[in-house]
Amino acid sequence: MKVTWNLPDGSAVAATIDYGQNLMEAAVAQNVQGVVGECGGTLSCATCHVYVDDAWADKTGEVGDFEDAMLDMADGDRRSNSRLSCQIEAHPDLDGLVLAVPEA
Repeated sequence: MKVTWNLPDGSAVAATIDYGQNLMEAAVAQNVQGVVGECGGTLSCATCHVYVDDAWADKTGEVGDFEDAMLDMADGDRRSNSRLSCQIEAHPDLDGLVLAVPEA
């Protein structure tokens, strides 16, 4: 599937990634600046914070309680469309997904 990360400097990184991969792993593999994934996707660091484009928010699923708590510790402003990208898994309904990386 195709995913695009819009960066704070106005540039973007677009990539085709495999279904089943989480978006933090994909961002790290694509060297997306601002998505670190220090914990490796174990939901314990919030260094993979992204903003989901409003057009895609309903398709990425609900924020769980633990993710919600971790988002309170994330760098960048927390918004209604904030997610930890390690909690979003690539699947066919997300083909074309657009994410924005917060300013740190």
